[in-house]
Amino acid sequence: MMHTLIGLLAAAIYASATLLLVRDLRGGTPRRPLILGLTAAALVLHAFLLQSTVPGADGLDLGFFNALSLVGWVAVLLLLMLAIGQPVTSLGLGLLPFAGLTVLAALALSNGQPGPMIPPRPSGIDVHVLLSICAYAVLTLAAMQSVLLGIQHRQLHEHRPTRVMHVLPPLYVMETLLFRMTAIGFALLTLALGSGFVFLEDMFAQDLVHKTVLSLVAWAVFGALLAGHHFAGWRGPTAVKFTLGGFALLVLGYFGSKLVLELILGRA
Repeated sequence: MMHTLIGLLAAAIYASATLLLVRDLRGGTPRRPLILGLTAAALVLHAFLLQSTVPGADGLDLGFFNALSLVGWVAVLLLLMLAIGQPVTSLGLGLLPFAGLTVLAALALSNGQPGPMIPPRPSGIDVHVLLSICAYAVLTLAAMQSVLLGIQHRQLHEHRPTRVMHVLPPLYVMETLLFRMTAIGFALLTLALGSGFVFLEDMFAQDLVHKTVLSLVAWAVFGALLAGHHFAGWRGPTAVKFTLGGFALLVLGYFGSKLVLELILGRA
């Protein structure tokens, strides 16, 4: 019962922070400290929830909903840390409701059966899991940043700026943040894939092949974007398309595979 109440409270606080952020972006009284404070409170409750569901007697329970919730938590944590010195609070428009939904999904849709367990102290697998989660979280931020950047470009092109345009950072700042996030996410994804090839027995085993192939294609997409930006000056809509395309491949590779294996085929 306490577990459910904590989850519902975390989701409610995420929703409250989102509503305040929407009011700010629509020209209301700025409440940035309150928004960040609510986000921090939701993170603490979310962390308590994860601490009670992810660790298991036989290892880490990283079933579909727990993994999704964990990625959401790490992404919000990174957003909160970045918001101290960078103009990234607007990313909470998508990220805070996403984190709240992952909490509710973990509460309502989990069938109560443990997901695939990761043994407690295998040499290197913990590192691979941690790097993978951090890579997904950072690239989630990059994907949401690219959505806002795409909105900015469209409104500038159509000469119909809305109120949101006046509260978002300048275009060059948004693009700089996008490429920094993408570069960090790409580096983490590189390390995650590398550690997987080193520490897992077979990255192309039947249950992993789709995840591995799609993750490698996503890695190539992000790498191509960074190379294109450095050597050919790619930016704007091109950067948006590459970022969202690479992120979609990554999500399909990891969570798509887990969805099919765990929820449709009923296999851990």
